[in-house]
Amino acid sequence: MTELLRTLYVTTPGTSLRLDGDALRVAHPDRPGRHLLPLVRLDHIVAWNGVALSDDLVHRCAADGRSVTWVTRNGRFLARTSGAQNGNPHVRLAQFRAYEDPARRLMLAKSFVAGKLHNYRQLLLRAARDVSGTRQCRLREMAERHAQALADLAQARQLAEVLGIEGRAARDYFQGLDELVPGVAIGRTRRPPTDTINCLLSFGYGMLRVAVHGALEQVGLDPYLGYLHGIRSGKPALALDLMEELRPLLVDRLVVTLVNRKQLTDRHTEQLPGGAVQLTDDGRKFFLEQWSQARERTWRHAALDRDIPAALLPLIQSRLLARHLRGDSETYLPWTVT
Repeated sequence: MTELLRTLYVTTPGTSLRLDGDALRVAHPDRPGRHLLPLVRLDHIVAWNGVALSDDLVHRCAADGRSVTWVTRNGRFLARTSGAQNGNPHVRLAQFRAYEDPARRLMLAKSFVAGKLHNYRQLLLRAARDVSGTRQCRLREMAERHAQALADLAQARQLAEVLGIEGRAARDYFQGLDELVPGVAIGRTRRPPTDTINCLLSFGYGMLRVAVHGALEQVGLDPYLGYLHGIRSGKPALALDLMEELRPLLVDRLVVTLVNRKQLTDRHTEQLPGGAVQLTDDGRKFFLEQWSQARERTWRHAALDRDIPAALLPLIQSRLLARHLRGDSETYLPWTVT
């Protein structure tokens, strides 16, 4: 069993992180005292703009294989260090060969989309059980359209068909977002998000990307060569592929719950002059607290027949994908819930 280690999120500008023996020392001018965290309990550090890491700490993390990611104020990826690559070249060769085989690429793309559609359908059905009347009917209708999309996906023979099915289902889901969260603006807006729920989704997807990217590197796969998303300059296409099946229940479910329970207040978000909405310092801190708690929740994993903490799902799925690419399993099974 892989030990569940912690990811340290450091958001406050002016914070400095330094190496102190076998520990990480956190310091801020407004918070006197000596705050230490044992490095052995950390598997990753995520630092926002304005957070300084000493060279010796970065070097120690690289030597230990502990990754460090820098992100913008809105949680968008900037840079990453992870030390020497410990990947198996045979795994990457298998990854490249699968990409060059149209049939295998199609099969993998379909698997990622199937996982996404299935889990969005489960999210919609669970939401429908908690409401009644017209709203319940509409949620169930959306879930039924996702079921039909799954049936269409099974018959797809070209990658373009898979992309079309995924795109239509995504538009349908986001156009009906107000059924999940009454009163919110419908549709997906990003770069920048222009409302609170899209702001939270973008931020959550950014944190999920950090986790998936690191998991793929850990098992020796190239995060930049994908099957659904193909090869996109500067984009971690395989990380985006693997995120598809994880988004609905690890990010969307958390965001919907926070908004519906009215746990967010005016102090958590702010609107900029151009119309963009972003999290405030309080908002980032609050969301990351909720995100960290959600990562400890266990989910049933059908392929392994046991419960898995959410924080380990990216690593588990990366391992299953590598296993399939090596030829140790006939298919890649996405993580789905029932």
